[in-house]
Amino acid sequence: MRQTTMINATNVEKKWYIIDANDLILGRMATKIALILKGKTKPNYTPHVDCGDNVIVINAEKIAFSGNKLNKKNYYKHSLYIGGLTTTKAKDMLVKKPVYPVERAVRLMLPKNRLGSKLYRNLFVYAGEKHPHEAQQPIMMDVSDMKKGGN
Repeated sequence: MRQTTMINATNVEKKWYIIDANDLILGRMATKIALILKGKTKPNYTPHVDCGDNVIVINAEKIAFSGNKLNKKNYYKHSLYIGGLTTTKAKDMLVKKPVYPVERAVRLMLPKNRLGSKLYRNLFVYAGEKHPHEAQQPIMMDVSDMKKGGN
């Protein structure tokens, strides 16, 4: 009889991946990152264990949006006071906080529980080319299928 192998936190081998977000579509990139963070790309995926890898995203200020989302997509924030809703367009958010759209898109694709919070801490997003994780020897990901215009 075959048995499903369930790994625990001590048996997990984590790798570091780096993604260059230059001209990548935000949604496609976020889904790939969420799958890597959850560990669903590994053969020993276990739903209740943090078995995913660490992901570094560079050039977050140069991401692309599909369609006309750059001008029409809004990010909402409420101060919890009456009339306290503020909206920010995506193009303004890329100028104000360039890492926010990537972080938010990935965070909303992760589970909404304690494990999701732990997985989210394995994501590192930087606006420019430089990042302080060279000691971890990250592996560059192939992102040709996430480019604009490619299906």
